[in-house]
Amino acid sequence: MSRGPYPRNPTLVFRFLFSAFPRFGVLLVSYYSMIQTNNRPCILALEDGRVFRGSAFGAAGTQTGEVVFNTAMTGYQEVLTDPSYCGQIVTMTYPLIGNYGVNEEDVESDRPQVAGFVVRELARRHSNHRATMGLSEYLEKHGVVGIEGVDTRALTLKLRSEGALRGIITTQIENAEECVRRAAESPSQVGLDLVRVVAPTESYDWHGESPIDNRQSTIDNPLVIALDCGMKRNILRNLSRAGCRVRVMPPTVSAAEVFDQRPDGVFVSNGPGDPAAVHYAIELLKGLCGRVPIFGICLGHQLLALALGAETFKLKFGHRGANQPVRNLLTGRVEITSQNHGFAVESKSLEAKGGVPTHINLNDRTLEGFIHKEMPILAVQYHPEASPGPHDATYLFDCFTKMMAVRRPLCADEIATAQRGVSHMAMS
Repeated sequence: MSRGPYPRNPTLVFRFLFSAFPRFGVLLVSYYSMIQTNNRPCILALEDGRVFRGSAFGAAGTQTGEVVFNTAMTGYQEVLTDPSYCGQIVTMTYPLIGNYGVNEEDVESDRPQVAGFVVRELARRHSNHRATMGLSEYLEKHGVVGIEGVDTRALTLKLRSEGALRGIITTQIENAEECVRRAAESPSQVGLDLVRVVAPTESYDWHGESPIDNRQSTIDNPLVIALDCGMKRNILRNLSRAGCRVRVMPPTVSAAEVFDQRPDGVFVSNGPGDPAAVHYAIELLKGLCGRVPIFGICLGHQLLALALGAETFKLKFGHRGANQPVRNLLTGRVEITSQNHGFAVESKSLEAKGGVPTHINLNDRTLEGFIHKEMPILAVQYHPEASPGPHDATYLFDCFTKMMAVRRPLCADEIATAQRGVSHMAMS
């Protein structure tokens, strides 16, 4: 009786399966990784009663925060360490996160800033020559709870349709109703000043992290006072590479303390929370506007608008990702930008105070940038320093140095010249 063409030796069986079915090896590795995973239960609960269950990675614990989503495909380490995410549980829409691990260089602050981290699937093994540890180990080291196995598509659709929601991520509470109750009782981002949580308490000089950061910085270069409301490190790198000397100061200083430094310009950084709640920074900027060239990014854009007398409002679900299309109204060019914000400036109120819109979001038509008719002020809602994301908008740092040199508002031709310069460098 014939036994057929299939080998009975286990080694030969596996060789046959690998050769006959090329995807068998992939499936086998995936199954092995799955059964090796430490399957700790974890819950993500939203204030409206929706509960997502999954497996924990990173640290054990319980944390509340505003649940938001980020559409970037890479750059999770920069996202985790961006201080603008303080108080938020971040959901990554890309389904596989952690595949290149974590390193010591691609950080935007000294630790993760998120309240929690949500992914569809955590990579079981990381592979990159720069990696020093895995994502789960990194989050555990810094006390951040992560959850995987969540239907992030369903979660993202819910947040898009209903808006950002308060939530809780926990490995400690098993009762779903208790989780929902705690989520609903957690503080709203509206009216919440989180800048005090992430801003420095002392001033310091930025000397860079490598020789390239300060290759042009000399005593003759312009001095920029960077008001740190939760600033990403790549902003400091870009200011240094634009030829600026940089002194970082907390946003709680007075205008007199800023002018004591005799700055050529002032930079206002990104940061977390509701801009209208950061009263001390708004008052500081009121004392600076019109007396020194000022460049603001993200929260800095909102704070400058408020200092001029404009209004801000909360977006339904915000802009968070590395692929946001923005049109430069002065040049007609479209920039693909990196963004992370949940509030925006009301354009009409800004125009009534002398602001001139320069950039607009092509998805929802919200304001993305402005200059002032009379004062040397330049501000954008997005992140020209990227990290992570495209470098379409790095020309804005050149616009800032130009504005410091001429000490007046820039005209459309000057901004267009700076933008063309960056475009030529990118193509060369």
